[in-house]
Amino acid sequence: MTIHIRPEIEGLKDTIISTRRDIHQHPELAFDEHRTSKLAAERLESMGIKVQTGVGKTGVVGTLKGARDGKTIALRADMDALPIQETSEIPYKSKNDGIMHACGHDGHTAMLLGTAEALSKNAKKLNGTVKFFFQPAEEGQGGAQYMIEDGALDGVDEVYGIHLWNCQKYGT
Repeated sequence: MTIHIRPEIEGLKDTIISTRRDIHQHPELAFDEHRTSKLAAERLESMGIKVQTGVGKTGVVGTLKGARDGKTIALRADMDALPIQETSEIPYKSKNDGIMHACGHDGHTAMLLGTAEALSKNAKKLNGTVKFFFQPAEEGQGGAQYMIEDGALDGVDEVYGIHLWNCQKYGT
């Protein structure tokens, strides 16, 4: 299988991988994603993206307005880890005893930050608005509902999520 990666994303590959590894080393359970939320908010702000924190308790919403009117599209990633002891010996293994990103949410967050960076560099070409949802507590704690109750979906026309598969195979 051939995977074609757009040049603007390929240029962010190292940043996306290092972000994922950093988040992997510092996993946080549902509604305790304080470090991850802070990382997401700071990165979005550094890209010139408007940021709202504390959405759905520990969630983050970034808003990027394009140059022209259009739909509002939301892209969503989850941030929480699981109460599982990591036993691998990878150099970026979890530093938090009994907690690990066994479900790929570290990669989801890193990929969404990479997407936000690529889109922020091309905001003048965008029609409409892109919202970036960094959702807490996806693993059974109802984080999406808390974000909805806090108004995250207000004015949003469509929402898309992302998901990894077999990231270890590719050395990320």
